[in-house]
Amino acid sequence: MPLAPHAASPHRSRGRVHAEPAPAGRDEFQRDRDRIIHSTAFRRLEYKTQVFVNHEGDLFRTRLTHSLEVAQIARTIARNLGLNETLTEAIALAHDLGHTPFGHAGQDALNACMREYGGFEHNLQSLRVVDRLEERYAEFDGLNLTFETREGILKHCSRRNAEQLGELGERFLHGWQPSLEAQLANVADELAYNNHDVDDGLRSGLISLEELERVGIFARHIGEVRARYRALSGRRLIHETVRRMINTLVIDLTEASAARIADAAPDTIDAVRRAPALIGFSAPIAAEHVELKQFLHRALYRHYRVVRMSSKAQRVLTELFTAFREDPRLLPTQDQVRAREDAPRAIADYIAGMTDRYAIREHRRLFSVEGE
Repeated sequence: MPLAPHAASPHRSRGRVHAEPAPAGRDEFQRDRDRIIHSTAFRRLEYKTQVFVNHEGDLFRTRLTHSLEVAQIARTIARNLGLNETLTEAIALAHDLGHTPFGHAGQDALNACMREYGGFEHNLQSLRVVDRLEERYAEFDGLNLTFETREGILKHCSRRNAEQLGELGERFLHGWQPSLEAQLANVADELAYNNHDVDDGLRSGLISLEELERVGIFARHIGEVRARYRALSGRRLIHETVRRMINTLVIDLTEASAARIADAAPDTIDAVRRAPALIGFSAPIAAEHVELKQFLHRALYRHYRVVRMSSKAQRVLTELFTAFREDPRLLPTQDQVRAREDAPRAIADYIAGMTDRYAIREHRRLFSVEGE
């Protein structure tokens, strides 16, 4: 399918911070995607929490599998809307590169530790990873991604931080939108984690089918599955139900977004940026999606077992930060060098880059007399 006139084009990119020769055999957004996949931060996502800490089970989703699922969903919709599939994929694969160990619990802990030093935003940290922290190339820090990919990575940003980001921060100051590819990756993120957290929550036993059958979108789809496959049970019943839920949401998101785009009729990507948000569900499906999200917050994310693990995780990261802040000599040599310039930020970078299991081991090294 040809690109729509309002889609992002690699031939009209706003470019990179550091000028480079054009890539051979691939376009600029393909180069971005490839650099993300080969990055150290991307590999670390395999051992970073989605909901369940890595050692709690081999079959639960991690930040890596979640990012791959987001990319798959977003690419399908991008293709059907005539958007740039490769840019959408690059943004989806990179959106969690700056996430801390232990999921949102880790982010909250690190933000509290950094409150006096400018705070911690995981979206801004993802940008920091690709702009500065990755060390792969001789001529520049980071991955030197295109403006369009960096724009999509930065989903949220405080006004204070936006004022320091130049062209990249302008949309947060003026209330503009990012590209449709960035909008799509953002919505696909929510679509993926809501539905896949249902699967992981049921697998863990923290939520039950009986509870979920009081949630509209799940009740409707499991009813359809049971009516068609009367003998189906166990994991097949759950997978078939979740699969149908995702399909319903993808179709609705595609159709509702196509209708909004047609009504707004943007003829360039800059027209998209000045328009209201154009990627989103229809009102009835959006309401069902919100209901599911609220159920997960209440029944899964606030389940006492998840809260207990979150509390432990926050304590681990807080104690690590405090120890390094009180004595930066405890940091690895390379991070000590960074700490001479800005110790709190260097410590936050080090901790945010940890996997779940590395953070646990590092805590043991520092606080146990039997540590390594």
